[in-house]
Amino acid sequence: MAEDRMVKTTCPRDCYDACGITVTLRDGAIQKVLGDRDHAITRGALCGKCAIVYNGAWRAPDLRLSTPLKRIGAKGEGTFAPISWDEALGLIAERFGALVEEGAARTILHTHYTGTVGLVGGWYPIRFFNRLGATEIDPDTVCNKAGHVALEMIFGESLEGFDPRTARDARTILVWGANPSHSAPHQNKGWLKDARAAGTRIIAVDPIAHDTARAADLHLQLRPGTDAALAFAFMHVLRRDGLANEGFLSAHVLGADELIPAIDAMTPERAAELCGVPADLIIAAARAYGGGPSLLWLGQGVQRQPYGGNAFRALAALVAFAGHLGKPGAGFLYMNGPGGRGIDMATVTAPTLARESVPAISHMDLAATLEDPAAARAFVNWNNNPAASSPEQARLRAALKREDLFHVAVDLFHTDTTAYADIVLPAASFLECDDLVLSYFDLTVSAQVKAGDPPGTALPNSEIFRRLAAAMGFAEPELFETDADLIARLLAQTPFEGTFADLAAIGTATVFPEPRVQFAGLAFNTPSGRIELASARAEALGLPRLPQPHADARTQAGRVRVLSPASPWLLNSSYGNDPVIHRRLGVPTVALHPDDAAREGLAEGDKVVLANGEGQLPLTVTLSDRTQPGVALVHKGRWPAFSPGDANVNALVGGLKSDMAESTTVHGTEARLVRLVAAE
Repeated sequence: MAEDRMVKTTCPRDCYDACGITVTLRDGAIQKVLGDRDHAITRGALCGKCAIVYNGAWRAPDLRLSTPLKRIGAKGEGTFAPISWDEALGLIAERFGALVEEGAARTILHTHYTGTVGLVGGWYPIRFFNRLGATEIDPDTVCNKAGHVALEMIFGESLEGFDPRTARDARTILVWGANPSHSAPHQNKGWLKDARAAGTRIIAVDPIAHDTARAADLHLQLRPGTDAALAFAFMHVLRRDGLANEGFLSAHVLGADELIPAIDAMTPERAAELCGVPADLIIAAARAYGGGPSLLWLGQGVQRQPYGGNAFRALAALVAFAGHLGKPGAGFLYMNGPGGRGIDMATVTAPTLARESVPAISHMDLAATLEDPAAARAFVNWNNNPAASSPEQARLRAALKREDLFHVAVDLFHTDTTAYADIVLPAASFLECDDLVLSYFDLTVSAQVKAGDPPGTALPNSEIFRRLAAAMGFAEPELFETDADLIARLLAQTPFEGTFADLAAIGTATVFPEPRVQFAGLAFNTPSGRIELASARAEALGLPRLPQPHADARTQAGRVRVLSPASPWLLNSSYGNDPVIHRRLGVPTVALHPDDAAREGLAEGDKVVLANGEGQLPLTVTLSDRTQPGVALVHKGRWPAFSPGDANVNALVGGLKSDMAESTTVHGTEARLVRLVAAE
């Protein structure tokens, strides 16, 4: 009987958890993918969605791409013929080379995101595009860039967060606009639950009563778009009740005094009118947070709205007024980035390969740019599925039908986007190549270890672009560095003492023996060296000098505010083609508050359409007290091709940019709720 062999590896999905995985092999073939019992976060179990797809679609020969393909039908039909790697790379090199010769390299657009967050698989290909001189579709603009820019403006850094281990010193954890129950399930079941069991108070602020919010000691279910007003009300309570840290403000904060009139005007009673949260809950939550030590988890959902940058500036002011920095049990977390573990991402992306400044545009401009033959003559998508995940869905898909747009797609599967490609290149999955994974929650370093071979001739992202660089005739050595050499160089930058083989043996390493204190020296990389609540840089960008106590206007009668967070089965579109996930999802639904349903004469199971100027989306009504009146809950991540109307929620999302960083405003989407018979 063949003996089983175990390989430890790490999940590289776009998730806070960075779960440890144990892969069981028999005769070199993968038998089972399970959670690593030795991993401090995973504790032996994967989340439901990963447990399904890593034993399903990720290893399904009938779903995986295994050879390069060339389009033989109309764009969007998804009709292809297999070709060799030499032919595929030759065709791409010929088209790209001609554009470079014309001086039109900028008309080659490439879009990517977090189909993997492995350092090599996620960022090594940028070396090629830097050398090529192509235009990057700024990846964070479709997700979280407004928050990054706001925090960088105020603190000089957005990727230094609290060390989760310091929760042992915290009396309160405030989870604002994050949904750990769906987007960080192990942190929800482990970190948050353990903190609460130890006596730490958990407070959730979110328009949706998700499972984390329901389990919290307090849930402030605010109206969408009123986060800044609520943050100002918290600061009002801190000042009124003697909880504002005046010494900290005086020593380390620029502009606090300028904010005081607006803070004093935003009473809990005024905020209750704007936000829909009872004043007594606002007071209780503010006192708990202000009393400290307290941690603030800043969810990415907060800044995906028209004034998301301002909301983050207001929440940063809350941190400053409480003085919750530079000591154990205090701080905020948006993300913990590579730099906190010593890694310089320029080591991966090699920006020096660029002959001149790298052009970039927002995802909010992608559809319009692809429509323009002068601006976009070639398009590459890798590590993402923009036909499913980008705004202006109908407009974007129409632009992808341009016969004169040369489109290359790199993916594991046929997707809504590959259907429009001229050339499709098959990629290896995380189970089929080595890499490094850095949790953006915990300060750890993890090994992604090759457990099996990719199907057919599929290749890791890095090898695909090494071969394409060779086909283009590029000679720079950075374009041909091996994965092993790059991983060794990156690992040497971290505090981990050992080789990749040493890391692979344990899976994940905690690189700091004791919890780190965020901004321990209270030095900030801003022009003043202080926390800049009053910002000359903001003024230079045409923004207010100070954060504002803004609250979005209430949704007009006959319309609903559409929120589209992750679900238990879909974090993004990565799992959207697994047949078991399909069954778990059921039909696409819109969750409505019973009051809205009663007003519209709707019942559970009725067919409706959400419609606005961007498009329409057929859905089935489900009644839920997780929402509030005026809010429609439509979970993201479904593939349009598998959904009624050949669309998902992004069919309703326009190209409106946030107040900062030209970022997404997906959670500012509004639509009319129409009975299906009336819509027809």
